[in-house]
Amino acid sequence: MLRDAKILIKIGGHAIIDRKIMESVVRDVVFLRCVGAKPIIVHGGGPEITHNMEKFGKKPVFIDGLRVTDDETLEIAEMVLVGRINTDIVRYIVKYGGKGVGLSGIDGLLISAKKIGKVLNEKDKKEVDLGLVGEIEKVNTEILEISINNGYIPVVSPIATDFHGNHFNINADNMAGEIAAEVKAKKLILLTNVPGVIKDDKVISDLSTEMVESLIKDKIVTGGMIPKLNASINAVRKGVDKAHILDGSRPHSLLLELFTDEGIGSMVHI
Repeated sequence: MLRDAKILIKIGGHAIIDRKIMESVVRDVVFLRCVGAKPIIVHGGGPEITHNMEKFGKKPVFIDGLRVTDDETLEIAEMVLVGRINTDIVRYIVKYGGKGVGLSGIDGLLISAKKIGKVLNEKDKKEVDLGLVGEIEKVNTEILEISINNGYIPVVSPIATDFHGNHFNINADNMAGEIAAEVKAKKLILLTNVPGVIKDDKVISDLSTEMVESLIKDKIVTGGMIPKLNASINAVRKGVDKAHILDGSRPHSLLLELFTDEGIGSMVHI
């Protein structure tokens, strides 16, 4: 069923904070490659970026799950994302017998972006400039296709550039959704630190795009879940079969979602 299928896996949440969980997730990704699937990893790093910002005396600010990013924050983000997390994931791929290649959105002009416009802060109804946060304009899949076709598992950090050399912090969920659509992935899987989309203390296992829009509009979901759901809607409307949001800290959550009938998280579809 998944042989030769491209599967875009976004690693975030506890899988970034806890290296044991990250290692376990990566081992399952290598397994997918061994059974014939073609996984691509996009990773976040929000908790580690926040931790390093606080070490430098900077207080993180978020608007609807997007980090306000000045020059110093972007420098910290690149240090954490490209310099540490990306390298660790590639190292674990190698440990479990796979071939990993570390990339950012800048490499091969994989992601070209522009500065995002001002966004409305729902708390005070004022527009806010997010700083060096990028909005994806184009995905160039060439470097990903070359890597996949030669047996590599690409690992992508959410940093991008424009054609003037400016660089931007990109929300990893948005990047995962855009890449999944452009490579014609069968699945988009967003690993986070919650069991899925929750309403009335229960996980909603099956969601249409219309249901998702209603949950966002009615403010039943807020904060960091909003970019995940928007990325899921975007991906499935552009041709990805299904998007899945699940708890990456649960052992083998990736495989349980893919290879069991009931799954364990929230599935978004047309």
